[in-house]
Amino acid sequence: MERMSKTASIQKQNPAHALTISPQARAAIKFQQPRCIWLTGLSGAGKSTLANALDVRLHEQGFHTCLLDGDNLRQGLCSDLGMTPEARKENIRRIAEVARLMVDAGLVVIVAAISPYRADREAARHLFPEGSFFEVYVSTPFEVCARRDPKGLYREARAGRLKNFTGLDSPYEAPVAPDCDIDTGDLELSEACERLWASVQP
Repeated sequence: MERMSKTASIQKQNPAHALTISPQARAAIKFQQPRCIWLTGLSGAGKSTLANALDVRLHEQGFHTCLLDGDNLRQGLCSDLGMTPEARKENIRRIAEVARLMVDAGLVVIVAAISPYRADREAARHLFPEGSFFEVYVSTPFEVCARRDPKGLYREARAGRLKNFTGLDSPYEAPVAPDCDIDTGDLELSEACERLWASVQP
């Protein structure tokens, strides 16, 4: 609450500066409808793989895109954040703000991040114009993700060497009504990509 009060106070003292070029004008010269496609799910669910495949397909068809991968952003923009609930909330807030700026610039933005809390994903959605935010739930079950364990994180967490791991000692709140639901445990990558493309194509 204290942080929100400080933020509101700063915003009141420093109101937004009016810009001449609107987000609609920036989108018009790219001949595309800007949007944010937000992939959420457990570690190892296939979010980054799907996001990358979608990015490649959009690029090949001439769309102007940007892919924001949660792991990559923790190497720079969010490198100062840990894995506590508060840090996770701030992590998603930063990613959402960057995605919004890029959508305002006329881009199709793809986000791949665990983003475990519904409230944080809803807060992200409210940053965007209606109809321009798509929540994609990569619903691959915990057992499948743990078996894949591409980065060895499940093994580390189960051994007690990694704390606040989503799905073990930190909760994951699944979307209630996602715009798209993809279980990569049941689908080949090509099939999963087709389902994603059919649901969110600009």
